[in-house]
Amino acid sequence: MYDLTGFQRDLLYVVAGLDEPHGLAIKEELEEYYEKEIHHGRLYPNLDTLVEKGLVDKGQRDRRTNYYTLTRRGRRELEARREWEQQYVDF
Repeated sequence: MYDLTGFQRDLLYVVAGLDEPHGLAIKEELEEYYEKEIHHGRLYPNLDTLVEKGLVDKGQRDRRTNYYTLTRRGRRELEARREWEQQYVDF
């Protein structure tokens, strides 16, 4: 997780929080959070990086639509990150 960008970590959180989201659903969630447009050229290469790192699985809903889910490793990494954050910020 230490080698991910902040954007990639945010992608992990969004994928974890939605039920098998497709790229457009992830894009919309991030645009709402960032309050600006997220371009496909930024979104999909970063999702592919998370797939390559074994943190996210990519499935195919139909010929045009992929969906994303966290792997076990991705879930463990998010849990470890939250534990680490709580050491410093415990609200």
